[in-house]
Amino acid sequence: MLFVTLSRYTVRCFPPILTIVSAPAAATPASIRAEDLDGFRAAQQLAYRCVERIAAELEPGVTERQATLWMKTWLVDNGVEDWFHLPFAWFGDRTAFRGFRTPLDFFPSDRRIEEGMPFILDCAPIVGGCTADVGYSGSIGRNATLDRLKDDLAEHRARILECVRERTRTHREIYAEIDRLAARQGYENRHRAYPFRVLAHQVWRLPEPRSRATLGRFGIASLWALARTAMAAAGQGWSPLWNDGRRSNHPPQRGLWAVEPHLALGDVGAKFEELLVVTEDDAFWLDDALPHVHAWSTRGVTERARIA
Repeated sequence: MLFVTLSRYTVRCFPPILTIVSAPAAATPASIRAEDLDGFRAAQQLAYRCVERIAAELEPGVTERQATLWMKTWLVDNGVEDWFHLPFAWFGDRTAFRGFRTPLDFFPSDRRIEEGMPFILDCAPIVGGCTADVGYSGSIGRNATLDRLKDDLAEHRARILECVRERTRTHREIYAEIDRLAARQGYENRHRAYPFRVLAHQVWRLPEPRSRATLGRFGIASLWALARTAMAAAGQGWSPLWNDGRRSNHPPQRGLWAVEPHLALGDVGAKFEELLVVTEDDAFWLDDALPHVHAWSTRGVTERARIA
C-alpha cells in the first residue's frame, strides 16, 4: 500500500503524515544485487507468515484496528523494528474500497468482521534493511464470490510477468492490459482507487544508519527513499510508481517491485501483493512459495496468460 504524494520538487504526505519541501540531491535509480535477494525473500516470507497467522485468529466481532494491532505485535515479537508501512486491514465492502474518498479512509477502522465477510490484511515490514509488502485475502467462513476473485487473480500474476518479460510494452501499456483482463473477467480494477492509481511501486534495501520512526503509518526512511528515487527518476524518464499515467510510459525498470493487482465484484474485493524482480534482461517473481500460489495449486487453478 502506498499513501504519499510526489512531484519533482516536493513530497507531501496527507495530514497528519509528513511534509518534506525542496528536492534532495539526485539519487541513482534503484537496482537489486543478487546477494540481496535472499534477504528480501526472508522478509516477504515473514510478512506472509504474519498475515496467515492473524487470518487464522480472526473471528466475528474483531475490528480492523484490532487485527492491525495483532499484526504489528506479531511482527515486532518476531524481530521487526522498521516499516515501509504499518499494517492495514479491510473488512466487508471495505475490501472493495466502497465509499473511500481520501487516503485516511484506508486507515484501520472500527468495522467488525462477521461470518461470511471478506477481509484483506496488508503489511510491509523491513528486515535487515530489506523491504517486503504483502497482501492477503480471505473470509470468515465461505464466500463464493471471494473464491472466484482469488482464483481469477492467478491469470493476472501470469500476465503481468509475461508482459514484463516481453520488453515491448511500457508500464502504462501493461497497466492497460491488466485493466482489459479484469474487464473480460467481469471485474472492476480497484487498484486504481489507491492514491496514484498504483498497480505496483518500487522497494529498496535501506542503508544504515536510518530512522526507525513512523508518521501516519509510514516509515520516514522509506518515504525519504521513495522521494529521492522519484525525483531522480523524473529526470531520467521513469517513475517508481507504476500506474496508467504518462510518467509510467516507459519500459520495465530494473529493481524490485511490490505488485498488487486488486479486483472487485460488487462489495467484495481481493488482491495479492508480492515482489517482482526485474533485471536488465529478465523478470521473475521473487518466490513461488506463497499462500495464494499454493492455494491455486491445491484448487487446480492454472496460472495462464492470455493475449488481449
